[in-house]
Amino acid sequence: QVQVVESGGGLVQPGGSLKLSCAASGSIFSINLMGWYRQAPGKERQFVAHITNSGSTNYADSVRGRFTISRDNAKNTVYLQMNGLKPEDTAVYYCIADLALTWSSGTMNYWGQGTQVTVSS
Repeated sequence: QVQVVESGGGLVQPGGSLKLSCAASGSIFSINLMGWYRQAPGKERQFVAHITNSGSTNYADSVRGRFTISRDNAKNTVYLQMNGLKPEDTAVYYCIADLALTWSSGTMNYWGQGTQVTVSS
């Protein structure tokens, strides 16, 4: 059984910073891609950033230059450092891990339960 668990959300003032963490655990053979999505109230879930197991990164235009994604492969953990936060960054942030359970299985997406980030004065 695989678990994907986020942490680090909270309330922060505009211009402030937060760092989210997400750890995947369980019977995992390999993890390809890990990343973050977010969903604001009344809106669809949207891509934020992802990082491959070799360290290649991609960001949504709305966060590029402010957010930094990183990864610790030994710990099956991905991080999202968020600087220069804006009220429009307020959302539930979800972690995604694209992983394989065995050497012969294909990869599947596993989602975390989400962590709330609120940017407000």
